[in-house]
Amino acid sequence: MGLQAAGERAYVYAKACGIIGKSFVGRRTGALGQVSRLSELDRLIFSGGARELPERELLPDLERRILGRSVDAAVSIAGCFKHPPELLVLLVQSYEYADLKTALAMLSETEGSSAPPPKPAFTDIGRFATVNFDAWPDKEAMVKGTEYEFILKKNEAGAEQAEEGEAAAETALDVHYYRRLWNVLLKLKKTDRAAAEKIIREEIALRNAAWALRMRTYYGMNAEEVRRRLVFIPGSEELTRGAVEALELPLDSRAEWERWRFASFLNKEGLGEGPWRADPRYFQNAAAERLYRMALRQFRRRPLSLDTVFCFVKLKQFEEDLLTSAAEGLALGMPSRDVFDLLEVNV
Repeated sequence: MGLQAAGERAYVYAKACGIIGKSFVGRRTGALGQVSRLSELDRLIFSGGARELPERELLPDLERRILGRSVDAAVSIAGCFKHPPELLVLLVQSYEYADLKTALAMLSETEGSSAPPPKPAFTDIGRFATVNFDAWPDKEAMVKGTEYEFILKKNEAGAEQAEEGEAAAETALDVHYYRRLWNVLLKLKKTDRAAAEKIIREEIALRNAAWALRMRTYYGMNAEEVRRRLVFIPGSEELTRGAVEALELPLDSRAEWERWRFASFLNKEGLGEGPWRADPRYFQNAAAERLYRMALRQFRRRPLSLDTVFCFVKLKQFEEDLLTSAAEGLALGMPSRDVFDLLEVNV
């Protein structure tokens, strides 16, 4: 690494530390547990820019600002590099990829309707944007000339995405994104990617396990249907092993899951007063907490590596999810500590 590159990374690390120091991660999450009203949360997060709005209007406004805060942080860090690393660009573009999944879901739900679907709010990632969301609802125009153009063609199984439905389109985008992320990661020196590789491995394995639970619980899919929707990385079969094992376990018997790799991420009690049943939402919350803890531990360990910016973006995304969940819970009249208990987050 040259002197100029080292200086650039040192500046990025200092700026990232400054942003994280003001973020609600680590010890600062404790402040969230003291909040009892949505307006208090707004003042806590945006001390100089809180809004005086009725709580019904405040929730969507606050959620938009929370998202914008996370995106601005990621874009500002990426903008510190003269030539932003491809890994960081791809992390910033994860917001675009999430928006595209939302857009495709809306188009699928309104297909055949005479009225045009309402335009969702899309995230502005500045110069890192590739999808033309201004062309909404013209799907072809939105993705033409981008890496996402494949969604207009037939998938690997030979079926049209439109015929496969929302779940298949979302899976296709997930597979594409994670494979690209993995390939970009492997181009880096091992010293630049050690923590990121470990976290991404865990993220993909947990995503696959969560999808196995979701598809079985909410859609009643059989094992073969679920397997087609897993993120498979060639040469890394272990990333699907946990999900495949979960396909053979009964959803209504906790004891049968005790030896499963991700058993600790499962709910221990039944839902409400009913008997035990695997809860995909609980699993996803516990998995998110696991990935957050991994990123938090690794963030400051190797300041001049790209692991730092990877962990920075992951921490800001976790904070975004945490703040949004807190806002939604408060809007429903739930104490913030109850929200965090549901999310399996210690504050």
